[in-house]
This record gives sequence, structure tokens and C-alpha cells, in this order.
Amino acid sequence: MARRRAPAASFAGAVLTGVVLVAIAGAAGAAKVYRWTDRNGITHYGDHVPDAPPAQVHTIPVDVEPSAIARLRIEHDGDRYLAWADNRLSGPIEVQLDFAHSRNIVGEPRLPARATIAPGSSTLVAVLSTADPEQGGDFELQMDSLPGDPGARPRDVDYLLPLDQDSFRIDQGYGGHFSHSDSQNRYAVDFAADIGTRVLAARDGTVMQVESDFEKAGLNRERYGGRANFVRILHDDGSMALYAHLKSEGVLVRVGQRVRAGQAIGLSGNTGFTTGPHLHFAVQINRGMKLESIPFRMQGPAGPLRISGGSPTLGR
Repeated sequence: MARRRAPAASFAGAVLTGVVLVAIAGAAGAAKVYRWTDRNGITHYGDHVPDAPPAQVHTIPVDVEPSAIARLRIEHDGDRYLAWADNRLSGPIEVQLDFAHSRNIVGEPRLPARATIAPGSSTLVAVLSTADPEQGGDFELQMDSLPGDPGARPRDVDYLLPLDQDSFRIDQGYGGHFSHSDSQNRYAVDFAADIGTRVLAARDGTVMQVESDFEKAGLNRERYGGRANFVRILHDDGSMALYAHLKSEGVLVRVGQRVRAGQAIGLSGNTGFTTGPHLHFAVQINRGMKLESIPFRMQGPAGPLRISGGSPTLGR
């Protein structure tokens, strides 16, 4: 989803000083605050429903920043700084570390430096030190991150239709002018679906990433682009399926869970940048710090799904 930059954090040392600017990839969402009044008439607020709730608990949505898929962590090691990247997903990610600004600072390896990080793991991306030890220095770092292993080699497989309904209509196919013109979505398909329709896994895989707390929708791309609720499932060949625009609290699986093709993983909705209720489905791979959608084959109840840039149809 869209990249974002976290607030700067300052680091200071005897030899050099630095500022870290972390760019993260995620999907903006919302949190919830709960309000209730106890038997004594005292109002309470909390981030979860109390164990013994009173008759009525009010839910207050609160906008929050996107969930980060990676964290840049700096360790001071004598006259050096160690730049670590922590992967917060249940699937591989790729990061790229670079200087936003540097004075008398070098990186080993030389920046920009990329690294692929296994699920839930950490990797030392670079070691920073002064080019001339007799002088001080300062630096700013920024780190971009994307889901997926750039070494993935997707196989040519058949996908199942991702909705539990008898009839299907495709509102936007490959290369659709409304929102399928960029590399991440060029080979995406938008299936019309009523809110609450069960979304099914189109292929076996592992739940890599979920967002489920966003409640809003609209046609303001700057405000809603990349902010839909979604489930990202990692396949065994390294490709990833994205199921987006799910309803608020409409995710039925957890991160790290293994799912089978045909299993219910969520409920369709109308969240994010959208003209109306539908399911956005895409198969994506990381092409080296560039997330791209790829064409796929899909089987329908009456035969293969024939997808073209003009008029997608269900084949017989």
C-alpha cells in the first residue's frame, strides 16, 4: 500500500550524530476507544471492552496512522551506528536504506543498500561511520519497505473465484482507467459484491498482513487511496494475493494463519478509494522495491474467467 514517513528520531554520539527518517508501507486505518459508565455513575474510557461490561458500551472510532511493516532500529556501537531493519509481517519484506543527508559519513555496504528480511526477523542493513575519523559528522536516514521477496518466482496456477455468491459481475478489469492504471493494480479485478458477502481465499497460503479497522470510503484519492481494509495472503511461490475494500471488522483470519483455497477470510465492504461496494483482487510480486500486479488464471462455476482490458466475462 502507500508509503509513509514516520516522525524523525534523533541520535547522538561522541563521534557523529544522526537523524532517522523512516518510510513505512502500510494501510491507514482506525482504532477504537470504548466508553462506559459504571454503577456509581463514573464514566470510563479504554482500548478494550471491560471484562464485565455494563448494559451499554459506546464505541468511539479514532483515526490512527498506518500499521508499519518494518521498523528502522539504530544501535550505537562505539564510534559506529548499526542500522537494523525489523520485519513486522508474517512474510518476507524488502527494505532500502539511504541517506536523506550526510556529512563525512559512509555506510558499509555503501548506501543506498537493500536487504530482504524473513518473516518476523531482523537484519543488519548497514554500518555507519565517519569517513575521516578526525572530524565529526551528521546524517539523516530514510528507509522504504515493501512486502514480498524480490527473488520470488510465481508459478502459473489456477485461482478460485474469491466470493461466495452464485452470480458474478466484474466492474473493472485489467488496466481499468478508474484505478487500475498503476503497476500495483494493472492486473487487478474488481468484483461487484454486496457488503457482507463472504470473501474466499482463491489459493492456499499464509495470512501475511491484515487491516480491518478503517470505516470510511470516498472518491478523494489523496484521502482514501491505499486506505482500504484488506487481507494479504502469501503463496508458497512468493506471490501475494490482495483482497481489498473489506468491511470494517470484516477480516475473519489472523496474521500468520495458514488458509486453504475456498476458505472464508473476510467480508466484502466499501472502504477506501471506491465508487461502491466491491472486492478488489490482485496477485502481486515484489520486483525489487517495486510492487507489481501480474496476470492470473481464474476458474469460475461455468469455466475459466476470461479477463481483457475491455469487457471481462465469465467463460463457458
